[in-house]
Amino acid sequence: MNTLAVEIQVPKAQGLTITEDTLSVDLTDGRTISVPLAWFPRLLHATNEERNNWRLIGSGHGIHWEYIDEDISIEGLVAGRPSGESQISFKKWLTRRQKNISSH
Repeated sequence: MNTLAVEIQVPKAQGLTITEDTLSVDLTDGRTISVPLAWFPRLLHATNEERNNWRLIGSGHGIHWEYIDEDISIEGLVAGRPSGESQISFKKWLTRRQKNISSH
């Protein structure tokens, strides 16, 4: 039996838009992928300023938000994978964030 190997090319990101509840990424193959912001709790809890401070990494294979220490791969978005961060890690991040906000 012969098996046909299919090579899948993951497109790159070329831009994005974030609303109060959606992350939409424009891809180099012409598609726009939109996912619920709830898939990425750090983005969901970020301020608009923090959400809008992003940059493409890996020549468009990912997106990085420095202020909230969030990285999202385009491959993961295309595959429909939400954040893989554990609840324990997220709760620690949220606690640190709340302490920093109250101290300012």
